Amino acid sequence: MANLAKVARRAGVSLATASRVISNSPYGVTAELRERVLEAARELDYVPNAHARALVSSRTQTIGVVAQDVSDPYFSEVVRGVQHVADEADRLVTVCNTHRDPERELAYFRLLRSQMVEAILLASSGLEDEGHVKTMAAQIAAFQSSGGRVALIGRHSLVADNVVPENFKGARALGLELSRLGHRRFGVISSPTRLASTTDKLEGFKDALSEAGIELPPECVVEGDFTRDGGYESMRKLLGRVPDLTAVFAANDLMAVGALALLREKGVAVPEEVSVAGFNDFPIARDMVPSLTTVRLPLVEMGARAARLALRPREDGADGGPRVESLPTRLILRDSTGPAPKG
Repeated sequence: MANLAKVARRAGVSLATASRVISNSPYGVTAELRERVLEAARELDYVPNAHARALVSSRTQTIGVVAQDVSDPYFSEVVRGVQHVADEADRLVTVCNTHRDPERELAYFRLLRSQMVEAILLASSGLEDEGHVKTMAAQIAAFQSSGGRVALIGRHSLVADNVVPENFKGARALGLELSRLGHRRFGVISSPTRLASTTDKLEGFKDALSEAGIELPPECVVEGDFTRDGGYESMRKLLGRVPDLTAVFAANDLMAVGALALLREKGVAVPEEVSVAGFNDFPIARDMVPSLTTVRLPLVEMGARAARLALRPREDGADGGPRVESLPTRLILRDSTGPAPKG
């Protein structure tokens, strides 16, 4: 296996010069010498030792992604965006799956710190829990003080670079459309209420209904768990609580799929009797029968933006505050929603 000394000999340069080129050192090396070293490395199929490089730079060229559930299309699409940027930047991506457990989130963050990764992306909506926020904020501060970089995806109480989808506006647009279609009795399959994204979606939807003079009583909101089965059981509860509902908003598409399955099992026609809408616009949404009305999040772009923030140093003279990028949502109307039934 080729080592750096062989690369230096092939290029006809000193070992120090070869090391500076391979490690992208800021120390000046002429363009001609740099190209000779890189050409020699290609010819010898030289692969830098990541552990040795980490000892010199205090960082491995790795992006850690802390996700809640990579089997959920939301997170798999976000990670796809991260990987696009990582490929361009010659970075490795390590994905940690917390299974929506806050303690695992903290444990994985600590583990990634111990592995001296270059950047950590928290690819999940912020947990609105004061104790968790305080502990995670301390972890982020310690990591950043040692040269690491952090980027968040979704609204958080934490202070760091952040990519924030406009969940409030997306849910509000959906609420306005459903009320325009004449719906007055709604059911909502919410996600866990401790998440910032849940708050934003629910408040946006309520705001639209309020504008139309419609109240959403507490019994019309059932908490789901992001899964198809969670949506199925939540839809069952809603039919028991609000038998005259004509429209259902599920906080993600997987739960909307479960709601559709329960309605189909009960012989309830969609959208003739009940309209159903989701959130995120997963790839399967357009192929369902009926195709699913939803709010589109630019999931791949969210992951890519977060990765670029984490890898891009601040410009000279920029203030020390977090960089926040807001990404718009888009209402996608399909066959699962229609006018409220008459009578």
